[in-house]
Amino acid sequence: MIIGLPKEIKDNEYRVGLTPAGVRALSEAGHRVLVEKNAGEGSGFDDSLYTRAGATIISSADDVWSEGEMIVKVKEPIAPEYPRMRDGQLLFTYLHLAPDNDLTRQLLERGVTGVAYETITDRRGTLPLLTPMSEVAGRMAVQVGAHYLEKMQGGRGILLGGVRMPFKGDVYALNVEGRFLWGNGDVSGHQLLGDRLDLSGASVNFTFLIRF
Repeated sequence: MIIGLPKEIKDNEYRVGLTPAGVRALSEAGHRVLVEKNAGEGSGFDDSLYTRAGATIISSADDVWSEGEMIVKVKEPIAPEYPRMRDGQLLFTYLHLAPDNDLTRQLLERGVTGVAYETITDRRGTLPLLTPMSEVAGRMAVQVGAHYLEKMQGGRGILLGGVRMPFKGDVYALNVEGRFLWGNGDVSGHQLLGDRLDLSGASVNFTFLIRF
């Protein structure tokens, strides 16, 4: 089979449908894999890695779609890709057709067989291709939530990890050279060398030693 791997064109989509390892497995199984130039760039896979894995690099997305008997993608085709789909072609990707009537009609009218990753089940009835996406989304939720809690993003300025509350004590501020700038505690009895506070060997009651 001729398998086409086009570059994703959906906004902010940097993933790629096949890694070089996947291409190697398909090539060794006797399939011919056509990879659009720079298809794996957003995921850190250079064209040379695909070439060494047995793929043929194609400069045009149109050529990848026209020659590929099966197209492997990550995201569902968007409007500029509709004309590239053709009768009898097999499309292997996340489709999410429920809210997308237009794409559903395009697939039907163009005679494309779509295999949606999110509907594939294993022998136990689980969704092995959807589960990793759900895991990533769950982990990203915390990261994105933390981002939008930042004051500069309009949030409340909350640090999810929290901060250690200080014990009762005095705070002294020193610069990078250790020179005393200010303090809210009593520094009497400690030697000042110029504007430097000598704390060597002293028992100073402080919680935070802040450097600038």
